[in-house]
Amino acid sequence: MISVERLTKRYGDVPAVHEVSFQCAPGTVTGFLGPNGAGKSTTMRMICGLTPPTTGSATVKGVPYRRIANPGRHVGVLLDAAAQHSGRTGRETLALTAHTIGADRDRAARMLDLVGLTPKAARRRVGGYSLGMRQRLGIAQALMGDPSVLILDEPANGLDPEGIFWMRGMLRDFADRGGTVLLSSHLLLEVEAVADRFVVIANGRIAAQGTKAELLAAPDGVLVRGLDATALHAALAAAGLDPRPEGEGAFAVRATAEAVGRAAASAGVVLLELRQAGGGGLERLFLSLTAGTAPVPPPAGAPAPAAEEALR
Repeated sequence: MISVERLTKRYGDVPAVHEVSFQCAPGTVTGFLGPNGAGKSTTMRMICGLTPPTTGSATVKGVPYRRIANPGRHVGVLLDAAAQHSGRTGRETLALTAHTIGADRDRAARMLDLVGLTPKAARRRVGGYSLGMRQRLGIAQALMGDPSVLILDEPANGLDPEGIFWMRGMLRDFADRGGTVLLSSHLLLEVEAVADRFVVIANGRIAAQGTKAELLAAPDGVLVRGLDATALHAALAAAGLDPRPEGEGAFAVRATAEAVGRAAASAGVVLLELRQAGGGGLERLFLSLTAGTAPVPPPAGAPAPAAEEALR
């Protein structure tokens, strides 16, 4: 369980995050979404104890992250794959993690195999890794302690399609076995495919949150488009069907296709399109909630992200 209660972070007079609250329950994947600069990474760093909040609180498994004894055995974190030590090999990185958290060193080989890093790749220094290889190593490192909670910031960044498909299956399996996942990503279709819940943040505030069914439910009614948009609007209004413009001469109508078709036929309006209205998926929801938002620039003197090694 991850619980965030009215988290706020200010840098001087600049609000980076304002009273953000949400929960991530065991057995679920929560997609944490928002445009660049919306406050996602700042929120995740506050959850992980790397950035102190101005006000509010966050707990993981019932306590603040900093109070978890040996957190790597309970919480797997990947906030910045580039923060790994470039002079170590992939195998050395995981061996050090195993030593630090008291995990079985044999688990390192299993995790390398799980994330698709070959023995040859494991012997290479991390400084020679591609971004996708660093992401795979970061995921392996997050899984080293066999945690029950995963907190991942853009873990698919740099992965090829095969890697993204693998990660989707891994996260779904992790949650289905009772794990808790908080996942931030700009790959909306991938998040939509794997997440049970969504939390959307814009300008440091929660814009929407809820289950996939709640947020992506298609509206009742149909979408209709006619050869003469003005005549179609008049015909629908005359029939008491309350057409709502949808752009490019189309209208959304909360009515059956038969009622809309009859209204158009009675007025002699030629229809070009008549279909069930769709919700538009996560991408449309995201754009509708974040349209017009601008990222808050980082204030002068704001601390740079700490090396992720501190979490291991």
